[in-house]
Amino acid sequence: MLSLILASAGIGAGIAAGGSVIGAGIGIGQIGNAAGNGIARQPEAGEAIRGNALLLAALVEGVAFFGVVVGLLLSFKVTAGA
Repeated sequence: MLSLILASAGIGAGIAAGGSVIGAGIGIGQIGNAAGNGIARQPEAGEAIRGNALLLAALVEGVAFFGVVVGLLLSFKVTAGA
């Protein structure tokens, strides 16, 4: 029974890490799409739009990094408990 609990906790940790990465990928894609559309509509504001998009993409990537770290910590906690 304990091995089933540990296995399901490990699977949950993997899903948590994977979900955060997938969410970040979707978010960064949406940022790129919106920035491309904004630059196409108003080329003279391209530098400002590009800078804001880079900042937002870095923030989204940081949140994804925290999600991966939490998933890895859960994974290591599960393997240490075995």
